Formats: sequence, C-alpha cells, structure tokens
Amino acid sequence: MSTIQVRNVPEDLHRQLKARAAGQGRSLSDYVLDELRVAANRPTMGEWLAAVEILPAPAHPPTPATEVLADERRR
Repeated sequence: MSTIQVRNVPEDLHRQLKARAAGQGRSLSDYVLDELRVAANRPTMGEWLAAVEILPAPAHPPTPATEVLADERRR
C-alpha cells in the first residue's frame, strides 16, 4: 500500500477534519482515506460533460415551467 503526505495543511482545516473523524470515532487517517475514495470515484467535470453529451435527446421538448404551473393552477 502506498503513502501520501500532504504538506501545508492549514490549522483550521486540520482541526475540522480531526473533529469530523473524532465525531465518527475514527482516526484522522481513516477518515481522510475514505474522503479521498469518495473524491476519486466522483467523475471530473470533463467526464461528466462527456457522459451528458452522449445521452439521447428527449422524444419531445420539455413543457415550459410556466405552462406546467398554469395547468396546476387551473386544477
């Protein structure tokens, strides 16, 4: 397993992370490792945009919100 060292962590950030870890009864290292996993599994903006571009176009254009609201008010 590899090691990552993060330098120049601001004191307030360190305190905040340490408090969150303690609040979950976990070590700071375990807490930060799980947060890194979450961040690594989240798509980048470029990946997300590429995925959205290949989505099929809607069969028909969406109904404007003003029409939806007007229909609801008429009920």
